[in-house]
Amino acid sequence: MKLHAPAICRYAILLCILGSCVSICIAQNTNVDPACEQLAHLKVPDASVTLAQTTLAGTYSGPAEVFTGRDLTALYKSLPTFCRVEVTAKPTSDSDIKIALWLPIGNWNGRFQGFGNGGFAGAIDYGQVGAALKLNYAAAATDAGHVGSPGEAAWALGHPEKVIDFGYRGIHEMTRVSKVIIQSFYGDPVKHSYFAGCSDGGREALMEAQRYPEDYDGILAGDPAINWTALISLSVYNTQVLTLDPASYIPPAKLPAITAAVNVACDELDGVKDGILNDPRQCHFDPAAIECKAGEDSAKCLTAPQVTALKKIYAGLPDSSSHIIFPGYLPGAEDAPGGWNLWITGPAPKMSAIYFLGNNFYAYFVHGQANWDYKTFTVEKDEKLAESTLGSQLDASDPDLKAFEMRGGKLVMYHGWDDPAIPALNSVNYFESVRAKLGQNATDSFLRLYMVPGMLHCIGGPGPDVFGQMGIFTGMDSGNNMRLSLQQWSESGIAPGVIIVSKHDRTDWHVTMTRPLCPYPQAAKYKGTGDTTNAANFVCTGK
Repeated sequence: MKLHAPAICRYAILLCILGSCVSICIAQNTNVDPACEQLAHLKVPDASVTLAQTTLAGTYSGPAEVFTGRDLTALYKSLPTFCRVEVTAKPTSDSDIKIALWLPIGNWNGRFQGFGNGGFAGAIDYGQVGAALKLNYAAAATDAGHVGSPGEAAWALGHPEKVIDFGYRGIHEMTRVSKVIIQSFYGDPVKHSYFAGCSDGGREALMEAQRYPEDYDGILAGDPAINWTALISLSVYNTQVLTLDPASYIPPAKLPAITAAVNVACDELDGVKDGILNDPRQCHFDPAAIECKAGEDSAKCLTAPQVTALKKIYAGLPDSSSHIIFPGYLPGAEDAPGGWNLWITGPAPKMSAIYFLGNNFYAYFVHGQANWDYKTFTVEKDEKLAESTLGSQLDASDPDLKAFEMRGGKLVMYHGWDDPAIPALNSVNYFESVRAKLGQNATDSFLRLYMVPGMLHCIGGPGPDVFGQMGIFTGMDSGNNMRLSLQQWSESGIAPGVIIVSKHDRTDWHVTMTRPLCPYPQAAKYKGTGDTTNAANFVCTGK
């Protein structure tokens, strides 16, 4: 392995005394790692290194967090000295895949950690890369082939190769290029490689397992947008449900009444009254229970059109024969911050995340018309067109993971039961499809699914929602960190079991609740006595 020191001899003099000569280095402390700077000249097929720079501890200044806009200055200031590499990969003439690869200097742990995107990608998640670097991983992320907001897709218009880069090729290129550079820098290949992503990043994770089983040893796929074309079609359908008839729109002021009614009907089914549905599939809440009386309309009830709309949102995406072809959203946590008011209903009609995602996808990906009108959408015409033309590039629904299993890969999936962006049943259905394809024994040898009660999309919600899934948290072990549990499974053969998930007060981050997170189809059951905020008073039950 090469040794790296943040210094280089710029000048030297020859000192000779009594016939013996030695070379003395002058101006050694230049704070530059020569091996890092030399990467700028490295030849990588179909890619070019645009920056290779030794970055001193505490000096990096970068962008805010991609989705929340959270300031990351404190994280950046805590980074050690590292080799910062930027690459542009061009596997096709219309590809422009930007990659950020950060390399520890002198203390690499032999592992490579790749990270995924969200939404329509378009931005590099430097926060997660930095968090991994602090723990001595070589880490990389990519914009997946274009620059833009994760919520817009105008870049796709007239660029089929960029659509493929977004669909699956961008992450693979990031991985391929990173491994070449890592070996050049350290003189040794990657010993263990891991990938983590949530939402679209979860879809990218499954694409890696399905298409490029040799890329990663362990893959963590969170709240994955598995059936992309059907999921976005559901978004457009639900926007129609809420807006074609203005009387059907459910305003944010009514969401608390819905959640309260759901909790009255279902909260105590798991033996604990805590505002968390352990398994929302067992909740058979009927929205008609809170229908307004004749002539009434208040925040405490739903009008008849609103009741109909809510039933349709729970039910899922129907075809012309009323057969559900994609699952709907499950009841629970409708009023949680970052829940339905962000994703489904929005603060006002046509102001929801699903409206923007659906409109952008069909306007720019499918129809190639910036002025496409969502009101014209039908499953028979539009969803089928999207699936037939783009499904092979965007949908990560192939259950045949045999190649990934045979090469020893390990895959851990998780999904929040209360996810308002991607219906949780999507992951359950995929898990079951893999079992049906490969058999239970083979599936259990490499795949685990964790369904998280009370969690929204990737994080947040009324239930415990922290288990090492978003970034890499220090001070955690495999018993409460899903990423480390996956790493242990891959490297030591110890399969993940119960993982303790925690809820934190967001002001000072102290723990307010813990629960056991059980591998599906098991679920946590209250023992009947003791503090319900303590995981020790629950046990995993079920097959």
